[in-house]
Amino acid sequence: MQAAHLTSKQANMNRVRMIVALALIYMIFAILLNSVGTVILQSIVSYGIGKPQASLLELFKDLTIATTSFLVASFLPLLGYRRAMMLALAIVGSACTLMPLYPGFHTTELLFTCIGISFALAKVAVYSSIGLLTSDRAEHGRLTNTIEGLFMVGVLAGGWIFSAFIDHADPANPAWLDVYWLLAAICLAIIVLLAASKLDESAAHSERTNSIRGSLTEMLRLFVRPLVYVFLISAFLYVLIEQSFGTWLPTFNNEILKLPNAMSIQLASILAAMTAIGRLGAGQVLRRVPWYVLLNICVVGMGLLVVVVLPLARGVVARPDVGWFSAPIAAYLIPLIGLLMAPIYPVINSVALSSLPKTSHAAMTGLIVIFSALGGTLGSRITAIVFSRFNGIDAFYFSLVPMTLVLVALFFFKRETDRTERTTPVVVGLAAK
Repeated sequence: MQAAHLTSKQANMNRVRMIVALALIYMIFAILLNSVGTVILQSIVSYGIGKPQASLLELFKDLTIATTSFLVASFLPLLGYRRAMMLALAIVGSACTLMPLYPGFHTTELLFTCIGISFALAKVAVYSSIGLLTSDRAEHGRLTNTIEGLFMVGVLAGGWIFSAFIDHADPANPAWLDVYWLLAAICLAIIVLLAASKLDESAAHSERTNSIRGSLTEMLRLFVRPLVYVFLISAFLYVLIEQSFGTWLPTFNNEILKLPNAMSIQLASILAAMTAIGRLGAGQVLRRVPWYVLLNICVVGMGLLVVVVLPLARGVVARPDVGWFSAPIAAYLIPLIGLLMAPIYPVINSVALSSLPKTSHAAMTGLIVIFSALGGTLGSRITAIVFSRFNGIDAFYFSLVPMTLVLVALFFFKRETDRTERTTPVVVGLAAK
């Protein structure tokens, strides 16, 4: 009896360790993934490179995420979820140690390549592990929301962590690279935590998961469904907009609003805070407002915010004594776009997945990751080119084009989901709205 009690207690403690490990993995990748805007700004200052070249960091990150995600869905069960997470942390932790040892833009490109590969491994492994650690849908939802919420905490913390290592008197000082020793140490600590934990992965194995060809075929078969490609266009355009603002806001604050480097990064973290608030609030709003109506309000609101706020950013004069209470009003208003952007991505993901049979969810998730990565790369690249050839204000004005296209894509997406509801029963979720 006592032995059984100890076994149950040990199993519960092991489950807690695994959940803590999943949360920490998502937080460290939130810091690394969303550091791209900060690193672009610091690379321009420290290495003297141009904006189009600096924007390649987004490409190195997102294209490797897309490519690796396409492959990971097929062989990850064979590798094992816990081993995949440990491998991901080992890869990115090793790349972090190279940054201060071999400072240079090529090392930075290698780092973001490793971040992309590692995140693709980690994301699929983390999401697959959630199902193994929970016993029902409600518990699964609570754990997923907790981990996603901690991802946003990581995003918020990342800007402050990086800014703490930047020399305010001399932003070009390579001392900012010392932040990577801290990040490498965190990766090592999580690997140790995973090594001390166990995860029963037997439920994740079947004939299909053991077949690479079967997984790839399932993913490709989704393209024959109009609902899927209309959704992927919507997701692609949304991420294009999100990455345009998320990646280039620190540089916008620095060059257009004439704020110091460290303060530019810190103020950009408001965008992440607004996104977190928007996603938490959207869950309550959707109880009363249909998803299609809400998303149209959000997109139109984003466009109006751009048109109203960007003129306030013109003609800002640099001030040596600028501080939080004397910064241009545009520095606080532009990040409010995160409040409106926030619901779009999770809502269209939920609608698309709940409109498909559960057997297609894994393959669909792979496609979501791939097209999100491609949208992020293109958005950052377009913004960089416009930013370099014209200015940051024109670059952010350009976001009105994909916003308009999102409204068109959402119309067709709603039409396809309505058509799917008429022909097949809706399982659960937002698609019923």
